[in-house]
Amino acid sequence: MTTFIFDVLKDLQNSNINLSKLTFILPSKRAGLFLKHQLYKVTNETIFSPHIISIEEFVEALSQLKTISNTELLFEFYNSYTQLTNKENIDSFESFSKWAQILLQDFNEIDRYLIPQENIFNYLRDIQELNHWSLEENKSDFVKNYLSFWSKLHNYYTHFTKHLLNKNVGYQGLIYREAVKNLESYIQNSTEKQHVFLGFNALNTAEETIIQKLLENNLAKIYWDIDDVFLNNPKHDAALFTRQHKTNWSYFKNNSFNWITNNYSKEKNISIYGVPKNIGQSKYIGTLLNNLSKNNQSLQNTAVVLGDENLLIPVLNSLPATIEALNITMGFPLKSIPLASLFESLFKLHKNPSRSFYYKDVINIISHQFIRPLLYFNDTDYASKIIETIEANNIIYLAADRLKQITYKAETIIDILFTNWETSIDVALKNCEQLILIIKNNLSENKTSNLLSLEYLFRFNELFNELSRLNSEYNHIKDISTLFSIYKELLSTETLDFQGEPLQGLQIMGMLESRVLDFETVIISSVNEGVLPSGKSNNSFIPFDVKLENNLPTYKEKDAVYTYHFYRLLQRAKNIYILYNTEADVLTGGEKSRFITQLQLENIHKVSHQIIAPHVPVIKPSLNEINKTPELINQIIEVAKKGFSPSSLTNYIRNPIDFYYQKILKIREHDDAEETVAANTLGTVVHNTLEDFYKPFVGRFLTIENIKSLKPKISERVSYHFKNEYKEGDITKGKNLIVFEIAKRYVSNFLDLETQDLKAGNQIKIIAIEAKNDVPFDIPELNFPVNLTGKVDRVDDYNGVTRIIDYKTGHVSQSNVEIVNWEDITTDYNKYSKSFQVLTYVLMMHQSNQINLPVEAGIISFKNLSSGFLKFAKKDKAGSYAKKDTLITEETLDKFSDELKQLILEICNLNTPFTEKEI
Repeated sequence: MTTFIFDVLKDLQNSNINLSKLTFILPSKRAGLFLKHQLYKVTNETIFSPHIISIEEFVEALSQLKTISNTELLFEFYNSYTQLTNKENIDSFESFSKWAQILLQDFNEIDRYLIPQENIFNYLRDIQELNHWSLEENKSDFVKNYLSFWSKLHNYYTHFTKHLLNKNVGYQGLIYREAVKNLESYIQNSTEKQHVFLGFNALNTAEETIIQKLLENNLAKIYWDIDDVFLNNPKHDAALFTRQHKTNWSYFKNNSFNWITNNYSKEKNISIYGVPKNIGQSKYIGTLLNNLSKNNQSLQNTAVVLGDENLLIPVLNSLPATIEALNITMGFPLKSIPLASLFESLFKLHKNPSRSFYYKDVINIISHQFIRPLLYFNDTDYASKIIETIEANNIIYLAADRLKQITYKAETIIDILFTNWETSIDVALKNCEQLILIIKNNLSENKTSNLLSLEYLFRFNELFNELSRLNSEYNHIKDISTLFSIYKELLSTETLDFQGEPLQGLQIMGMLESRVLDFETVIISSVNEGVLPSGKSNNSFIPFDVKLENNLPTYKEKDAVYTYHFYRLLQRAKNIYILYNTEADVLTGGEKSRFITQLQLENIHKVSHQIIAPHVPVIKPSLNEINKTPELINQIIEVAKKGFSPSSLTNYIRNPIDFYYQKILKIREHDDAEETVAANTLGTVVHNTLEDFYKPFVGRFLTIENIKSLKPKISERVSYHFKNEYKEGDITKGKNLIVFEIAKRYVSNFLDLETQDLKAGNQIKIIAIEAKNDVPFDIPELNFPVNLTGKVDRVDDYNGVTRIIDYKTGHVSQSNVEIVNWEDITTDYNKYSKSFQVLTYVLMMHQSNQINLPVEAGIISFKNLSSGFLKFAKKDKAGSYAKKDTLITEETLDKFSDELKQLILEICNLNTPFTEKEI
C-alpha cells in the first residue's frame, strides 16, 4: 500500500526538486513525523532534512507573535473588561469566565476568517436593539446594562487585541490575522524558499489567503488528497471544501489541481458492528485486534481511531497481551487521574468558608489513597482514629481543632488539609503545593513502585505553579470558588503524555490525529450521530444567519470536516472495521451515524453489518450454604455455653446465614455516624427512660401520684439518654428534633396509659425491670451445656396475674403474638418472631424460679398503644372466630420447649449446614 505522503514525495522527486530546500507545511506535527520517516524511501543518497512544520507553527512564525493558553487569555481579557466597564457593573471573575470563553471563541473565528470587526460587532448590537422588549420608552437598568454590553463588544475587542499585540502574544485568530498582514513582507524576503502544503481540506480565510498568495508568487505547491468519487458527487460533503477551492481559487484556472485519486473505489473489506455501550465497543476492539494477531496479520499498519476519546482507558484495558509495540497519540487526561479527585474534594470542602466540616467530606479526604499513608505514625493509623471517633461519638460536623486533638502527631498534614484555606488564595495554593511535596516525599521512600504516581504529582505540581503564576501576575482570583473554576479549566486541557515509538506497532489516535496518515487496517469506534459527526452545536454569541452572511463556519461545515476525515481514512485502507453504540444515549450520542447509512446506500463496496451481543453466562442463583466442620461445631458449643438470646435465635429463624456471620464469625454490621436518629437508637432511648422511671418502684404497687411525678422528668431523662446514645449528634433541629419529640411523646403516652389503667381500678405491682436471665436449657441429645440468656423489659402483677412485657417502639398488632400450630413458631420469622421472644422470656424466668405459672406474656407497642397490652395467645384454629388461650401454663411451655429444643438441635447438628434463606 502506498501512502499519500509517499506519493507526494515521489512526485517532487520526479520533478527534480531538491527536497532539502523545501519547507513542508502539514495540518499537524504528527503528520510531519510520518513524512520525515518516508523520506528515505525516495532518496538514494544522504540528504539534509527539509524543514517540516505544522500550519500553526508556520503562521505563528509569519505573525511574529507567540500563542498563549486559553486560561491566560481569560485573565488578559478580564483586564480589558474591567478597564472598560463601570465598577458597579463589573462581573466577578468567576461569572465573567462563563460568558467570556464564548466571546473569545467568537473573536477567534472573526479573526481567522478576516471579518471586518466593527461591521460584525455593530451588527450584533443592532440585532439586540431590534428586540421588541428593548423598544420600551422607560428601559429598566437590566435592559440598559444588557444593551450596553453589546454596544461595547467592539471596544472590548479593540482594547484586548491591542494589549496582546503590545505584549507580542495572541490567540490563534489574532495570530492568523497578523500573519496575513505580514505576508507581503514575508514574500519579498523569501524569494528563494519553496513551500509544499499537503493534506489540507477545510481552510479558514486567513489560511486561504496565505496559501493563494504563495502559490501566485511561485513560492509554493499544494497537494490535496481527495477521491474522484467524492469530488464528482456535488452532494458528498467529504469534498465540500475541496470543490470550493478548486472552483474559487484563480490559481487553478491555469494550474493543475493535484490530486484527484481513485483509491476509494478499490476493493475493501468493510465490516460494521453494532455493539451495546461504550465499554462493549472497547472490549470488541480488543477482540478484533486479537483476531488480527491470530491470523498473523501485522499490526504495524493498523490504527484504532477513537471517535469518542473518552474510550482511551477502556480500550487500553481491553488490548490483548500479544500486542508488543503500541503508540498512543492522545494524552491521558489529568482529570481522570486519582489525584484530581483529591483536589476536587478539597476545593469543594473549602468553597464555602466554614469552621466545621461535614463528616463524610472529612472521611472522603483522609481515606484518599494519597492521604491515608500520611496519617500513619509509629504504627498508629490516625485516619482510622478519626473515623472511629466520628462513629463512636456520632459527630456530624468537625472543626479543624477537633481533628488536631485526635491526630496530635499529624498536625502538619491536618493543618494543610483543613485550615487557613479561607485566609487568602496564596495560602490555599501554598497548601496545595505543600501537600504535593509531602506526598512526593512519602512516595519517594519506595520510588521504583511509585514511578507513575510521582509522574502524576509532577504534572499537578506544574498545574499549581501555573495557577500561582496567574494569581500573582493578574490577581483576579478572589475566592476559593473562583480558584476551583480556574483549576477545572486548566485541568480539562492538561494531559499526561504516553511515551512510545511513534512509528512502530499499533497506533491508537483520535480522529484529528489521523489527518494525512494512511493505514491498511482501520478500526473506528463511536460512529454515532452526535459523536461522528458531532451534530448541531452552537457555542457562540453570533446567530446562525449572521454566520451565513459573513461566511463563518456553522455546524454544517463542522460536520463536513469530520466527513472528510472519516472518508479519507477509508480511501487507501483495505480492511475497515466500524463500530457504533446500539444503545442511543442523549448524553453520549444517538443512533448510528449517517456515515454508516451512506456507506450502505452508495453501493460501491460490499458492507457486512452485524449486531454484536456480549456473551453473558447464565448463572443460576444459588443460596449461600456453609457446611459445618468440627471446628465450626466447637465455635457453636462456645456460643451455646455463653447462652442463646431470643434475638439471636429469631435471627437464625429469619436467616441462618446471618446467625453464622454474627454469632460464629462475630461480623457485625458497620455502624456509621447517624445523621438522622436511627430506629434502634430511638428504641434504646425509650427503653432506658422507662427503666429509669420504674426501677424505683420494683416491689411496690403503682399509684396515680407515682405516675404523675414522672411526667415532669420526661424531657430531662429523654435528653440525657439521647446524649448517651446519640453522643454529639444534633437533636435541636430538623428530623432529629422530630424524633426527639416523638421519644418524649412515646413515654408520655405510655404513662397516660398506665394512669388510665390505675384510674379504672386496676392494681399494678412492679416485680422486675430489665430482669437479667442466664439459665441452663437441658437437651439430653447434646453432650455439652446449653444456656439461654436475655433481659426482660418488665415483669409486673396485674390484678393478681403475672405479666411478662416486652417493649417495642415499632408497630405490632395482636395477630403478631398469636399462634395456631406450634411447629410454625420456629419457621416463620415475620409472623411468629414476637411470640417466640416472649415465650423464651417466660421459659427463662420460670426456669430460674422468678415466676410461677400460669402467667401472661406479650408486647406493648408504642406505635399501637391504643391496643394496650398485646397478649400472647394460642388459638385452636385460624380465623377471627377461633378460641384463644392467653394464659401460659406448664403445658404451653412444654410445647414451646419442644420446638425450641428442635431449633437448637438443628443449629448444633453437624449435618445441617447454615443455609441462606430468600428474603
